[in-house]
Amino acid sequence: MSTQAKEALDHAATPWLFLAAVATVAPHFAHQPAWLSIAVALTFAWGGWLWRQDRRLPGRWLLALLVAGGCAAILAEFHTLFGRDAGVALLVMLMALKLLELKSRRDAIVIAFLGYFLLLTHYFYSQSIFTGLWLLTALWLVTATLMRVHGGPAATARGVLRHAAVLAAQSLPFMLALYLLFPRIPGPLWGLPQDAHAGRTGLSDAMTPGSIADLALSGEIAFRVLFDGALPPPSKRYWRGPVLETFDGRTWRPYPGVTPRPRLTLLSPPIAYQTTLEGHNQRWLLALDAPSALPDDAVLSGTLTANARQPIVNRQRFSFSSVLDYRFNVDEAQPVRQRNLALPGNNPRSVDLARRWRAENPAPQALIDKALDLFAREFFYTLQPPLLGENGIDEFLFTSKRGFCEHFAAAFVVLMRSAGLPARVVTGYQGGEQNPVDGYLVVRQSDAHAWAEVWLAERGWVRVDPTAAVSPSRIETGIANALPAGEPLPALLQIRADWLVTLRYRWEAINNAWNQQVLGFDRERQRNLLARFGLPDADWRDLALILGITTAILLAASLAWALSHRPHRDPAMRLWQKALRRLARKQIHCAPWETPLALAARVNSERPELAAPLTEVVNAYLLARYSAAGNDLKTLRAAIARLP
Repeated sequence: MSTQAKEALDHAATPWLFLAAVATVAPHFAHQPAWLSIAVALTFAWGGWLWRQDRRLPGRWLLALLVAGGCAAILAEFHTLFGRDAGVALLVMLMALKLLELKSRRDAIVIAFLGYFLLLTHYFYSQSIFTGLWLLTALWLVTATLMRVHGGPAATARGVLRHAAVLAAQSLPFMLALYLLFPRIPGPLWGLPQDAHAGRTGLSDAMTPGSIADLALSGEIAFRVLFDGALPPPSKRYWRGPVLETFDGRTWRPYPGVTPRPRLTLLSPPIAYQTTLEGHNQRWLLALDAPSALPDDAVLSGTLTANARQPIVNRQRFSFSSVLDYRFNVDEAQPVRQRNLALPGNNPRSVDLARRWRAENPAPQALIDKALDLFAREFFYTLQPPLLGENGIDEFLFTSKRGFCEHFAAAFVVLMRSAGLPARVVTGYQGGEQNPVDGYLVVRQSDAHAWAEVWLAERGWVRVDPTAAVSPSRIETGIANALPAGEPLPALLQIRADWLVTLRYRWEAINNAWNQQVLGFDRERQRNLLARFGLPDADWRDLALILGITTAILLAASLAWALSHRPHRDPAMRLWQKALRRLARKQIHCAPWETPLALAARVNSERPELAAPLTEVVNAYLLARYSAAGNDLKTLRAAIARLP
């Protein structure tokens, strides 16, 4: 470490370091354990108090004990010191404790560079516009802090902040070049393998009473859709997820075996659209029922669910075509029909009811109408149904008569199976709200839905939505208008004022543009950009070459700009600096405060043999620099040449 880095830290520079540390650490308080956030805040307060009172900082042994205790607490919390959450917690703790040993400029430099590194870790948790703006501001502050540490007491706050802003502006062309030309890699950039399945929400591959109702309380966006043509009516917007065929009396799950490819007959023109799907750690792509054309690397299951080959762990775009009218597996295999008739041994009253209906009128459509009529007359749609016991379907049909979509879908399928009609539960999303600002259809977690499919001879699998019989407004206008007053809803859906709704539309459109154009700049879009410049088949080697050339051009332009703006130095001053360098080889150093005449007087007493030639140089320099007759540089050069 250089002598300069070991110099004592300027006392007035410490607040800058505290501000930089707080700016880089504070956003992590939102996802760190509460005890760690409190401990870090107290450490900041302690360090600030010590600085203000000009007290002695903690000794090495106390700091070592604090570090050991912090590591032990993090290990107890996360059961590891590695990975995303534990690693970030460790960095946050070390940043706070480093402020307690601020003694030299080296310590300050360590804090600044630790701040730069901590800024990167915020992208593990959020890549929103707010995160980007905060980190740009924090980057500016950390850079200014580093300049203040090196500038010393003479550096003013305004000057330091201005120079840091200039440096940030000069880096923008390089940032843009790297963003556009650096080879894109598949998968999330800001993530770690062991954390790929953390913090995700969405549909599950199992359905129990209340599971979808809990999801409906979330206003988070599940996916966005942009149609190439007109928007389908709400009653046709069924986004198909997992199909659940096995039932153990409480939980519905998909059939675990392999299903043959579906046999789909298209009865209407296809509709083209693109979806931007948020990461949900599952394979289903939530296509509009029923998909007729899939994106690359996607497959269509035997139950008509579009699946990716790998779980969707980050936001991705997909292109589909779907039809709204179709026939699906009219000649369904007998084993498939048989497993969609299976029932556990509970819910005897529901089974008896369906069998009585079948005895009265065995026509399939009559059985369907009978069940839908029952729901429409006696049942209520609510997010707060009572808890159900072992015979949950019986309790729902004959006692509570209150439920959400999963209650109605499950009860309907049990009734149909009991009546001899193959039936199953389909989960996914229904509806969506179009944003008038950008035209995207926004489908939220609150739009999660469950419906039923019944197999009918000569028609195949037919969608039946029992919820539509109980609450038609749920299908036509969404969940916010379907629930009774006083029911819990996501905060976004409770906004009714026109100006607030308009503000929400605009903000979501801005976020969507950020996601699509900035975060969504993937390999395909990079390839399309390069194709416009005549490079349709550029690979990573071409990108590396183009990036190298672009960077070289930017560096040359920056160098030219710096040279054109460098401060002009007087020719006599340059020659005087040359004389000082020659004296330095003789172990004679000029102090920053020392004038040429003072230097000559000191050399006359310390090194008499150099007094005469140096006096000649000093006189020539003063005449060249300050004489009204003009710069006599020739005499000064000759005098310097005679220095031994």
